[in-house]
Amino acid sequence: MDPSTYVDPQLTTADRLVIDAVIEDPAAKGETEPRSADQKLSLEETIEKLQGMNDASHPAFDPTVFQLWDTPDLAKLPAPIQRYVLQPYINWARGVVRYQTDVVMLTHLILYFTTLVPSAFYLYYNFSWIHGILHWAMQLLCCGAFTLMKHQHIHMNGVLSSKFWVFDTLFPYLLDPMLGHTWNSYYYHHIKHHHVEGNGANDLSTTMFYDRDSAFDFACYVGRFFFFVWLELPLYFWRKGQAKYASRAAFWELSNYLTIYLLYNYVNARATLFVLILPLTVMRCGLMVGNWGQHAFVDQADPDSDYLSSITLIDVPSNRFSFNDGYHTSHHLNPRRHWRDHPVAFVKQKDQYAQERALVFRNVDYIFITVNLLRKNYIHLAKCLIPIGDQVNMTLEERAEMLRSRTRRFSRPEEKKVR
Repeated sequence: MDPSTYVDPQLTTADRLVIDAVIEDPAAKGETEPRSADQKLSLEETIEKLQGMNDASHPAFDPTVFQLWDTPDLAKLPAPIQRYVLQPYINWARGVVRYQTDVVMLTHLILYFTTLVPSAFYLYYNFSWIHGILHWAMQLLCCGAFTLMKHQHIHMNGVLSSKFWVFDTLFPYLLDPMLGHTWNSYYYHHIKHHHVEGNGANDLSTTMFYDRDSAFDFACYVGRFFFFVWLELPLYFWRKGQAKYASRAAFWELSNYLTIYLLYNYVNARATLFVLILPLTVMRCGLMVGNWGQHAFVDQADPDSDYLSSITLIDVPSNRFSFNDGYHTSHHLNPRRHWRDHPVAFVKQKDQYAQERALVFRNVDYIFITVNLLRKNYIHLAKCLIPIGDQVNMTLEERAEMLRSRTRRFSRPEEKKVR
């Protein structure tokens, strides 16, 4: 598979439209024959189609119901199932969720509360090793999507309609620990800290002061977050004069650890291992692996630019299964932007992305960006790069070297003073 031309058949409809809008070369789109003029959408038509898919009043409105299947796939279901099951569910769910595009959010909540929640309680009631392993496997399948649903929840003040505000407020306190998060820590770290600092020098999760292709630096980065974030985040808020946030961040993090300790020592140790400890361990590592990939390429010329410190992925796993998480630059440009609006926002601003020398990739996810960086496989990453702006005129080797240059560590402020 050549990542520079391969088009994954599981691309979302929006990603296919974005690929068509960004890439001019038919071969690079994976097309064996050029399309006729009447088959091509103009930039304006692409924007109109993407906007129509998100507009509940538009005839082309297309809510996301499931992550695995798009609307055309659901149309293949038998007519009775569509008429008496699927369509009534969609109509009902559109009135339950906060944004009518987000039927999938309710689908996920139903999935978690009919599988993981009863499974967790039963493990405490009657533990078995096989059940514990199967439960953890289910948690691994769900944790990525849940994290990005939680991401939507904290940025948009919930995922359900205001009529259901009580449940919308409370469900994270049950699901968070089961899917690897400590209570409210993601909110304080991501909203009140990461988006304030933007991967800058004061960001506790910044990648700036590491060589992003160094396995040793990567281990230090993950280890620091894993073992010390519980202390460093409250101290960060304290230094900023935000005592309220410092106390809340410390309270929720430590109370979660205390709950795990009590359940492990006084209720059921084996159930606690599978229900709470293993998910927390995996998620803490996963968050840092993902953040390393998201912010691995930082341009020395302007590290504070969102265009030059984050990246965009037009990619199946990030966008189909994690609510367009691949559009990370778009998210940093506007943290309140709804996840379904990222593709159209990117297409509208694609010339600006090109002028700002932003990086856009395909056929590689954040985790495998991290893996390829640690292997120093820049040629592969250069093949995954969708060249825009000045990058179009670069050779493959020049693109690889450009990527390498953006992974070099920055000197810390105190180091500059010493020099």
